[in-house]
Amino acid sequence: MKKKAWFVASTGGHLNELMQLKRIFDNFNYQIVTEKTKNNLKLKDKFGKKIKFLIYGTKDHKLIYPFKLLANCFISLFLFIRFRPKYIITTGAHIAGPICLIGKLFGSKVIFIETFANIESKTITGRLVYKFADLFVVQWQSMLKLYPKAKYFGGIF
Repeated sequence: MKKKAWFVASTGGHLNELMQLKRIFDNFNYQIVTEKTKNNLKLKDKFGKKIKFLIYGTKDHKLIYPFKLLANCFISLFLFIRFRPKYIITTGAHIAGPICLIGKLFGSKVIFIETFANIESKTITGRLVYKFADLFVVQWQSMLKLYPKAKYFGGIF
């Protein structure tokens, strides 16, 4: 029986990076967790019930963002308990941090891939997840200075 895995990313570039890993999706009993946007709805056609959507929210909406983040934490917890993934593999941002924390609390292995977009600075989610990730991957060798315990495997593109 295949092990359960969640592939997690916020919308946009992070999701685009995550989709570069789709060749390994079928090695797992998997679900993809991302934010619900007009563009992401087409993923339902390709992945069907394997795609799970959370509320879209950006830090640009400072008044609403904390409420959306809190709601996404509860939705993520509910979805997590229903699926119980052994692995959480993420390219980060917004929803990824709370999901990684939930997974870690329930015994999942967390694999975090720091975004390709950052060459010389840490992301907010990367700073958080680096402290407890089971495997933290950087896509630029220069990032090993910032994350000394990380592994460098090159870019996923």
